[in-house]
Amino acid sequence: MDSSNSNSKAEHVTEEKCGKKYSRKVITISLLSFSFLLLLLIAGIIAGVLTPTRRKKSTTPAPQPTTDQSIVYICSVTQYPESCNWSLSSYFHSFNSSNSEPLGIKNLVKLSIQVSLEELTNLSTNLTSDEKFNINDQANPALGKALNNCRILIKDAVEHIQMSLSSAALQSLTSHMNDIRTWLSTAVTSQEACTDGLSESTNQSTLLYSFTESIRYSKEFTSNSLAIVSNLLTLIPRSDVPKRKLLQSSTSDPNGELPMWMNNRRLIGYESPEPDLVVARDGSGDFETISEAVKAIPKMKKKRFSIYVKRGEYVENVEVHSDQWNVLMYGDGMYATVVSGSLNFDDGTPTYSTATFGVSGRGFVAKDMGFRNTAGPKKHQAVAVRSSSDQSVFFRCSFDAYQDTLFALSNRQFYRDCVVIGTIDFIFGNAAVVFQNCSIRVRQPLPGQFNAVTAQGRTDPNQNTGTSVHKCSVAGYDEELTARTYLGRPWKNYSRAVVMSTEIGGVVDPMGWAEWVPGRDPPETIFYAEDGNMGAGSSVGQRVRWRGYKSKMSGKEREAFSVKSFIQGDEWLPETGVTYE
Repeated sequence: MDSSNSNSKAEHVTEEKCGKKYSRKVITISLLSFSFLLLLLIAGIIAGVLTPTRRKKSTTPAPQPTTDQSIVYICSVTQYPESCNWSLSSYFHSFNSSNSEPLGIKNLVKLSIQVSLEELTNLSTNLTSDEKFNINDQANPALGKALNNCRILIKDAVEHIQMSLSSAALQSLTSHMNDIRTWLSTAVTSQEACTDGLSESTNQSTLLYSFTESIRYSKEFTSNSLAIVSNLLTLIPRSDVPKRKLLQSSTSDPNGELPMWMNNRRLIGYESPEPDLVVARDGSGDFETISEAVKAIPKMKKKRFSIYVKRGEYVENVEVHSDQWNVLMYGDGMYATVVSGSLNFDDGTPTYSTATFGVSGRGFVAKDMGFRNTAGPKKHQAVAVRSSSDQSVFFRCSFDAYQDTLFALSNRQFYRDCVVIGTIDFIFGNAAVVFQNCSIRVRQPLPGQFNAVTAQGRTDPNQNTGTSVHKCSVAGYDEELTARTYLGRPWKNYSRAVVMSTEIGGVVDPMGWAEWVPGRDPPETIFYAEDGNMGAGSSVGQRVRWRGYKSKMSGKEREAFSVKSFIQGDEWLPETGVTYE
């Protein structure tokens, strides 16, 4: 199809027609309107809900806004105020009949999340029970796999909504706002990833339309919850906001106590711990494959569970599931212990499923290991690692493939002292992710293609996601590199990517960045920026002139994309023993 009408992350890398069919979501509220409505919300709620006005020279109390007015104020900050208004209004009646507590900010937050949870739960049920979504894998293997991925992704979204609701119910709601915003952002991303996977796997318009209608309200309700959480922070008086304890995070129990595994830095840091399981190809360990060892990981374990993988190449596809928490997997070096696979899109596997190594269990740490997808450039999308693990770390690891090497799908992720090798969009996804002191190496793609290091997929203006490259190096992988190379291209309407204090080699084109659709500037709602870089490719004199691009960042903007602020690293990274700045 004509690339000018496409928003696929698949191709758009040649000077010709190529790619898939992801339609861009229309931006429903302009930034000007959003700002005006936010001011209206702040003024209205503070005046009418939080601190009722008292008239001077009168003993008659001022009339207070009705609950419906409060809901209108709250919903005005969302992307979908209409669905927000009617959904919260209908839920208010059931809430009011079963609660003596007044409907304040905290309860509105909980109600909005509850609406999202119920709609997503219904969608999850329909994906399993509705006949039109039960596609025979033999009849249409790619579509069957994509629908199965949707079941996994929607289940993941449900789990993150449940976590958000549990945290919203705690007394110290504001102490968990970063967690709640992260998890709601992930729920939005999971639904978007499901839709993207279906779009790339089928041209059955009837099924796609049916699914789009089925997922419409769950996406809107989740976006509404995210908007409310993101903006209500400004409405809570400063005196009412408790200071957050260091290391109180999603890995903590409700009482704020640290899990046992976080009490000893030696467990995860530079020294390797005594493993719970050993994997060795030669039979000298507990298992000969990593997949067998993963099956033995306890469910939802708060204590760190360690797996040592001895040197060797392990040809297998590994999946660490969402209920397998706090796993540490370490090897003998990024080139000594290697997990290798070759699944790819060209042979009928959806991009999501091509990952050689996939992880969604929270608190995952990998150290001194390599991950490869050996499908090669002719097979198009072929992922080495896909991660949606919250508060995860990859330390001294290598990621080696061509197109779509590293799928940083969602949640908070940190990569330190790693090597990432690829061609097209080889760091992509919608996580809040920081790469620090990493070597990013670009290799030669197919004839007629160009390279893009990043493809960031933020779809909602309230998501706290983006790609931050800090104190890394960008260079050619080999001397054969002649293709034009860019730091990235904006995949979605609200994409965010920054490159700071990085050595940028001469392989990077003077323009720096590429459009998603050739010849068409991206929307001004993106945020792409550079600051403090050095090297032959770092000059910003000939950079793109997009309205959403900045050739220099303020101190405040740099801080926003730091480890401390962007992924709240100070709260969970120190106990890993992994260096960060």
